[in-house]
Amino acid sequence: MKGVGRLQRLMSLPSWMADVALAVGLFALFGLLLLVFAGTGAAGELTRNIPLAVAVCAAGVVPIAVRRWVWVSAVAVAVVTVAAVPLVGGNTTEGISILIVIYTAASRLRPTTAAGAVGIVVLGIAGALVLSHAQPLVWALNGLEVLIAFAVGSVRRTRLAFVSALEQRAIAAETTRELTARDAVMAERQRIARELHDVVAHHISVMGVMAAAARRTLRAHPEVADEALTTIEETGRATLREMRRLLDVLRDEQDTALPTTPQPGLPGLETLVGQVGEAGLAVQLTVEGEPVPLDSGVDLTLFRIVQEALTNTLKHAGPTRAEVVVRYGLADVEVVVTDRGKGPAGGGNASGHGLVGMRERVGLYAGSLYTGPGEDGGYTVRATVPFDRPAAKTRGSRT
Repeated sequence: MKGVGRLQRLMSLPSWMADVALAVGLFALFGLLLLVFAGTGAAGELTRNIPLAVAVCAAGVVPIAVRRWVWVSAVAVAVVTVAAVPLVGGNTTEGISILIVIYTAASRLRPTTAAGAVGIVVLGIAGALVLSHAQPLVWALNGLEVLIAFAVGSVRRTRLAFVSALEQRAIAAETTRELTARDAVMAERQRIARELHDVVAHHISVMGVMAAAARRTLRAHPEVADEALTTIEETGRATLREMRRLLDVLRDEQDTALPTTPQPGLPGLETLVGQVGEAGLAVQLTVEGEPVPLDSGVDLTLFRIVQEALTNTLKHAGPTRAEVVVRYGLADVEVVVTDRGKGPAGGGNASGHGLVGMRERVGLYAGSLYTGPGEDGGYTVRATVPFDRPAAKTRGSRT
């Protein structure tokens, strides 16, 4: 375990320190071999002048220590390789340095640049072989060593480039996922904001109308004014509760324990009609056909359209009556809200936020929407939204 720890510490050193350590270790190994050969006399010319051999070995490891500067190390190893032949007969540390420098050039430089640096080393090798009158087999072995070192370095460079490309691709994919998630969150927040506008605008409109009604009837009919004020109080509290819940969702998207109420749908139209009636707008609700279960989104969309249409009637139509008709067809549901009032400012071309919201909701479910003058005057809002399963046979109407 201690040896593994030392190896990990060595691998964690800066690159230049690791290069120097490798050079020093190689020099120490060759120095030890020189002492052994000097005692046995087996190294021939290399051990005739030990100080000179030590100096050549020291010069031979310098290219390893400076291999971060590939061109400098290539020139240095070429010079030492040529000089070692007349000085000590060659075969010192420069042989290992040649392989390391060629590997470094192939692994760190582009192929064309690496070929130039390796060419300098090859010139040094060729000069040394010429001076030593080497046999063809020695030339072949040295050429094979050069090719192997260059191939290993090229494989290393290709692998590093491949790993880098994978890392960049992973980073890009992670960034894309984050952007997609952020876009989804923003889209959901926009949807919640539209819901907040629909709900709050309706409640505030009802409170404003009922406050005006209470003011007009306060002296003549105090009991009617009291009922209107009670409705205003309840509606105001409901509005605050809905705003608090929706704003809590916008504030903390990780909190899933917030108390919520079910989204309204067509079954809630009777309650809506009652609230609007208390605000002073008489509304007749008619359901044609047999009601069928709808997707919650379709149900909510149709409810919001009726709610927005009645709110617009309260705001713009003046004293009038309104009628809401819900028709269940074989493959779609139609809601029609009509009144006999003067309609919104701008007539059939009105494009307020409420009407834009209607178009967006209906378009989301591939439905159709008409807003404009009615056949008998007044204003009409007609929305048709398809659903996936067919409805039952039509029975009749009820009010």
